[in-house]
Amino acid sequence: MAKTRGPRPGDRRVRRGRPSRTQPEGGAAPRVSRVGDRVIRHPRFRLPRVLGIPALFSTSYGDVGSSIYYALGVVALFALGATPIVLGIAGIFFIFTALTYAEGAATLPEAGGSSSFARHAFGPHVSFVAAWSLMLSYVITISISSFTIPPYLGYFWAPLKESILVHTMVSMSLVGFLIVINIVGVRESSFVNMGAAALDVVTQLLLILTGFVLLFDPEIFLGRVVTYWPTMENLVIAIAMASLAYTGVETISQMADETKQPQVLVPQAHIIMMFTVLTLFAGLSVVTISAMPPTELATTWAQDPIAGIASHMPIAWLRAVLAPLVAVLAATILFIATNAGLLGISRLAFSLGVNRQLPSAISKVHRRFKTPYLAILIFGGIALILKLPALVRPTFLADLGALYTFGSLLTYALAHASLLGLRIRRPDLSRPFKLGLNLKIAGRELPATAILGLMATFSIWLVIISIQPFTRWVGFAWMGLGLLVYFGHRLWRRYQLRRRVVRRP
Repeated sequence: MAKTRGPRPGDRRVRRGRPSRTQPEGGAAPRVSRVGDRVIRHPRFRLPRVLGIPALFSTSYGDVGSSIYYALGVVALFALGATPIVLGIAGIFFIFTALTYAEGAATLPEAGGSSSFARHAFGPHVSFVAAWSLMLSYVITISISSFTIPPYLGYFWAPLKESILVHTMVSMSLVGFLIVINIVGVRESSFVNMGAAALDVVTQLLLILTGFVLLFDPEIFLGRVVTYWPTMENLVIAIAMASLAYTGVETISQMADETKQPQVLVPQAHIIMMFTVLTLFAGLSVVTISAMPPTELATTWAQDPIAGIASHMPIAWLRAVLAPLVAVLAATILFIATNAGLLGISRLAFSLGVNRQLPSAISKVHRRFKTPYLAILIFGGIALILKLPALVRPTFLADLGALYTFGSLLTYALAHASLLGLRIRRPDLSRPFKLGLNLKIAGRELPATAILGLMATFSIWLVIISIQPFTRWVGFAWMGLGLLVYFGHRLWRRYQLRRRVVRRP
């Protein structure tokens, strides 16, 4: 009579002897855990596919489009009259990055973005570096965007701009409100984004058209560009800082796990967002230089450059209408950006937990609301804590702006490198959206836009860390902390697996 074989030395059994679960129908793939050679699938870690192009576009637009409200002044500080040209050069790099994410997300439609691309191309270590650097950008997006809302609304109530205590407390309350909204459900959160994005796009177009009619004069514009042309050193620095205006393209890819037909809709959302943002940024930068000398933009209106356009309108009643409209406009888009940052970082943390790069508890999905509530609470809380230095540090906003570029540029460079790595190592992958303009190297088709994007983003990142000591030290400290947690978690996981080995005589 045959005997059932008992566990032998080296066997690994699942704790409590639970059998593996099959993947449920519909929705995103559930979380996969590996214990030895056994695979366990957890439906409670599944995110529902409910998002379409409007939700994807509005979420990403909120992240990218909001930066014009503070990036325009920062760029003008170095670029002066060349501000529109510098933003145009940075816009070319932005196109390369958006196209890379369009192919990558269509090929690998899962949460994680560049982290997911890097994991499939180079393995978990590079994947974590990409993810953790992006987390830095997301945390700062939440803090800096919500922190900029009260000064714009100060038009209606002065203490919002004049009192740092009121300013900080209101911005923290906004983050708390969005934490609750995001836990309740992604559809409710996306509805907020779509309404706010539509209002913002219409208002910005109105501002651009009015500015061209009343303020634009080709001779004055070209005269200011030539008269206030920066030195070569400042021009290079300005191009590096201009990357601040185009960060946030990763957000669409982070939502791939919750998107209907991601192979089709994600690339479409990337392209729509790319053309919309470039059009609006080009128009606003030209109108701004037409409205005021670059030196005034870089000083008086450095923190609220769009409000400067409204204040320079030559008609009194128009100024009276546009001033409150711009206040609402700025608050609206910055509110979207805060929400986009919270959405992005929670989904990225979900991906890291699913892939055992952070403790798996962080990817737990709420049983009722179907959202990664622990990730939302943890990183939303970190963003709240980051606001406290604003009470005592006058350069708080400038420091956050400089640090913002550290994580995003490193992430984008790794995204380009990962796309090239996937073309080389995984040419067999199905690519529903494949970039053209390919160069054949060693029998592999490599997109020229990804090669140029890698060279540009990594070079700009090197410039940023070389000229910004605060960004350099804080950025590397953040990366060091993340790697410590990552490798510590991996060591702990191996210890747990060893403890689960059942040995019998």
